[in-house]
Amino acid sequence: MKKPFLFRRTLLASAALLAASGAYAQSDSAAVPEQQTVVVLGSRSAAKTALDTAAPVGLINLKDMQTAGPLELGKLLQTLDPSFNFSNTFISDGTDIIRPATLRSLGPDQLLVLVNGKRRHQQALVNVQQTVGRGSAGTDINAIPLSAIHHIEVLRDGAAAQYGSDAIAGVINIVLKSNVNETALSGTLGTTSEGDGDLISGSVNRGWSLGENGGYINVSVEGRHRKETNRAGPDELRVSPPRVTQRIGDSDAKDAYLWWNAAVPTDAKGEFYSFGGASKRKGDSSGFYRSAGDGRTVPAVYPNGFLPNLLTTVKDASFAVGYRRDLENDWKADISVNHGRSELGFHEGQTINVSYWYEPKPGGGIYAASPLEADTGKLKFDQTTFNADLKGPLNIGGANIFLATGFEWREDNYQIVAGDPVSYQYGRTNNPAVVIRDQTGGVAASGTQGFPGYTPATAVDAGRHNIALYLDVEHRPVDTLLLAGAVRYEKYSDFGNTTTGKFSARWDPSKQVGVRGSVSSGFRAPGVQQEFYSSVSTNLNAAGVLTETLTARQDSAVTRALGIKPLKEETSRNASVGLVLRPAPNFSVTTDIYQIKIKDRIVFSSNIAPEAGGGPIANVLVPLKVGQAQFFTNAVDTKTRGLDIVAEHTNKMPGATLVLSGQLGFNKTEVTGRHSTSSILTGEQLFDQAQVTLIEHGQPRQHHVLAADYTRGPWNFNTRANYYGEVKGQGFTGDFVQTWDAKWLLDMTVRYSFSKKTSLTFGVNNVFDTFPTEWDKVKAAPFPQLGFTHCWETCPFGVNGRSMYVRFDTAF
Repeated sequence: MKKPFLFRRTLLASAALLAASGAYAQSDSAAVPEQQTVVVLGSRSAAKTALDTAAPVGLINLKDMQTAGPLELGKLLQTLDPSFNFSNTFISDGTDIIRPATLRSLGPDQLLVLVNGKRRHQQALVNVQQTVGRGSAGTDINAIPLSAIHHIEVLRDGAAAQYGSDAIAGVINIVLKSNVNETALSGTLGTTSEGDGDLISGSVNRGWSLGENGGYINVSVEGRHRKETNRAGPDELRVSPPRVTQRIGDSDAKDAYLWWNAAVPTDAKGEFYSFGGASKRKGDSSGFYRSAGDGRTVPAVYPNGFLPNLLTTVKDASFAVGYRRDLENDWKADISVNHGRSELGFHEGQTINVSYWYEPKPGGGIYAASPLEADTGKLKFDQTTFNADLKGPLNIGGANIFLATGFEWREDNYQIVAGDPVSYQYGRTNNPAVVIRDQTGGVAASGTQGFPGYTPATAVDAGRHNIALYLDVEHRPVDTLLLAGAVRYEKYSDFGNTTTGKFSARWDPSKQVGVRGSVSSGFRAPGVQQEFYSSVSTNLNAAGVLTETLTARQDSAVTRALGIKPLKEETSRNASVGLVLRPAPNFSVTTDIYQIKIKDRIVFSSNIAPEAGGGPIANVLVPLKVGQAQFFTNAVDTKTRGLDIVAEHTNKMPGATLVLSGQLGFNKTEVTGRHSTSSILTGEQLFDQAQVTLIEHGQPRQHHVLAADYTRGPWNFNTRANYYGEVKGQGFTGDFVQTWDAKWLLDMTVRYSFSKKTSLTFGVNNVFDTFPTEWDKVKAAPFPQLGFTHCWETCPFGVNGRSMYVRFDTAF
């Protein structure tokens, strides 16, 4: 009962600190880069400061990125913006290398990401493990290197009517660097206090002028190697004497990037532009340990058991080219084509196909042979988008109106490539009629252990296209009032059309006070990943028995037999109202409350298994030879309510600057309905309580960021505290709900500038070596006894503990 009081006291103390700060003169520290002060996100009219927008827009500039410790874009955004979450995962297959990025605690695919204002393609990976974002395919945010980014804008408002489907939670716009005639070098070395997770990173950014009329090309090259961390405890159940058998922490990852941003004027009014980049990442993680006596191992090969090794390769590339031109009467036109591709390849090492090993030979005996590694398949996604946009002012009946309109054509394609035959086959003939027994006498498992391969039956190469028309209007009937509206029509080749709208307003009765608000409708079409993904694997069922599990494609024989209708779009209703206060030139406070209702939300179902004694589910699955099934379905309605408070106070003194800031984020997501189109399955069966817990409590309901940044002469000191509210999970513990308590994490950096362009930074992340709550050793058994020490399915800040780094930056 003391925690709420203690937390309220902490927030009051923070507010008092901001309010009591003095006012002093700002330092002209040459080491601090020129900062971005205006944003373009949320409105297609003239750029505005973040405090003058009709919807809340966060701005992350170069200095923010310099003073934050993370080198991955996802973790950096989570550290700096409390509305953004980047959950840590492990033992989660491909999700270990492509982590889910979310806004306002919604799904990864309900967040739209733009680069230079153009739509960014989504990832090939579908999150099908028990993690945040389960059943979704969002955007691989870590495919963009920090060295290429000038600033980031975060629109915390529904914007499907402005920017298109999947902008239900909001929009992130990443603006690339365009500076010229300078080479910037950066290098970082880091480690954790446990002595693992060693990090080495380096980047080069260079800009060149093209011609004499303002043309440029800016290129970034970046590389990084982060070694694995492991916080697993001893395995007390499967080995004697107890020892560590699992890998629980960050996977080993190697990243390489090449990005560019360029423009070439054709004359004084027009220019061609291009931007994009390529990245390649290699991940090294593991599955569950197979003990020596387990039927999924072979003692002759692995006498002490083995830990399957999952090796992933992520390739991402994008290329955008366009032409923009200033027309008469302040009108502007922009035509562009943007293509992006995402590919995730799986390779299983330190594995075995048990059915290969124990398969009977025609002449007697067994083959006693199996490859110990195999390619297990690839996931591929590509997207091509064409945009034609026109905007400018109109005078209608004496009223000045800003109008923007445009057309978009987009094509999405999804592909699953089958793995090597050994990765999925049951014996060399793949004939289920052949009885193959493992070392325990049970039926031998098929495919490679750890991550079974995609089969020819699950391979697919399919896609869709859609068109969109939009209209945005802004008008100021008086100087103190801004009215804005947007409407968007979209038509999809596979499920029909829809129209969405948005209305927003901003009223400024004085220079010190502003009131803003918006209402909008939205939708999200099913992703092609959700429409076409399927897989077959051998998993443990609820009784702990290895069972063939089918992830059934929508509108397949299994889903039709179960009465599950094909996917349709999600629909949403967003509303927000906010207050902007500027009581002094160096002090600002914004407060925004919001509500997001989503109907027919697309989710990944619970495992659907036949009844033990027979029944309607068994009557469907048994004839189809399916042990258990799961699939995508429009099964739930949700409601998300939240409050965002942002305050900043700049204290100025001769030769020094102190900036105090606080960002408080509160939100709560509730599943308001579970429903089913099936006469066999109820909504509660389709989406059980463990999945409800994941949606409602898998992400922190409170995330706050308090920061102090002090610059004096060549020195800069930055302290940032992140508060992560409690999260819960029950995906692996039956009726018991495991709670991981709320925690504060403190990061600190000290930077010394030797000159205007050369500096050395020392930083410590998680200064007090804070860890998530430990698993309940009794109620969460057997996971603590297997070596799971802290969290798993819902880990907002991970299990690494304290880390330290040193960074050197220079430019010439």
